[in-house]
Amino acid sequence: MRESDTPAQPSGLGQPRSATQASPEHGAGKGARVLVIDDEPELLRAVSMRLHGEGFDVARAETGAEGLEMIARWRPDVIILDLTLPDMDGLDVCRQARAWSTTPIIVLTVRESDDDKVTALEAGADDYLTKPFSSRELVARVRVALRHAAHASGSGEPGETTDARFQTGGLVIDFARRLVTVDGKEVHLTPTEYDMLKYLARHAGKVITRRTLLMGVWGPQYAGEDHYLHVFVGQLRRKIEPNPSRPIYLLTEPGVGYRLRTLD
Repeated sequence: MRESDTPAQPSGLGQPRSATQASPEHGAGKGARVLVIDDEPELLRAVSMRLHGEGFDVARAETGAEGLEMIARWRPDVIILDLTLPDMDGLDVCRQARAWSTTPIIVLTVRESDDDKVTALEAGADDYLTKPFSSRELVARVRVALRHAAHASGSGEPGETTDARFQTGGLVIDFARRLVTVDGKEVHLTPTEYDMLKYLARHAGKVITRRTLLMGVWGPQYAGEDHYLHVFVGQLRRKIEPNPSRPIYLLTEPGVGYRLRTLD
């Protein structure tokens, strides 16, 4: 089961602010809500126009503080976050938001090294896009994030098998209820963590290559993004393994990929 989207929020974030500081734009009607946190006016305008054109509702914030307030007040479905903000580091925004929200976060930044990507993912980001980027790719990644959130919340894609449950040792996944437990205790997963665990459980006992896992969970455009797996596998192990450094469920197959072990 994913982590609750409505935990206690930081104090002072529930009161509306003026529209000049962080303004929701509802021109897309019934579209999913996307919050863009960036201090570049031209980028904000361009991204907002493209997302509106694709049917999304968009809100904009130009500082980290405004962005955190909008997350609490507007409750977006996806957050697009620049790491370079005038009042605070975007990584701090990411960490603070993750303390009480599981809304998917897509990071936009000029920082392009693998270390920067891993740092952002470990801070709680679900995806990473380097500037300059194409608006088409950004829209595609927003849709991937929404798919993960939908799977974790129980509104999966039509035709998806959701009956029964999976169990190996003390790890139990109830697909119909989106409930994950270890030794009888509920485990709180983010949407992306749940998507990965579910994919591995649907192929339990089989070795899944890194490329196959990336494409199955994130999509074909992520086939070469191995650092995503390193971060999310580590996060899953910390939540489901008795001893993450010596896993008994989520095993690494050196040079190939991963396998969710089936225990009798």
